[in-house]
Amino acid sequence: MKKYCLALDLKDDTELIAEYEAYHRNVWPEIIQSIQDSGIRNLEIYRVANRLFMVIEAEDDFSFEQKSAMDAANPRVQEWEELMWKYQQALPGAKPGEKWMIMEQIYGLR
Repeated sequence: MKKYCLALDLKDDTELIAEYEAYHRNVWPEIIQSIQDSGIRNLEIYRVANRLFMVIEAEDDFSFEQKSAMDAANPRVQEWEELMWKYQQALPGAKPGEKWMIMEQIYGLR
């Protein structure tokens, strides 16, 4: 299993954050299926203020490139991503159009 941590900001608006969380209490079944089909076995999102942290546990052969290609070919995923962008904003230093940014692990207690 591989583990990834990613970060993204929400727009700093209480109502928008509440809407975003409501969507994530009822994620569309097609989105869940697309996540599972990509090899992701566990996905968690945490929030502090308007900062989001995502933890992904995926199969060893998982790749973000393959997931991105699968998402691009799935109209329902594209609809979800467009809707979520209403609530999200790129982190400082993100490339144009870049959403979730992979975090670098700097410490691990083993």
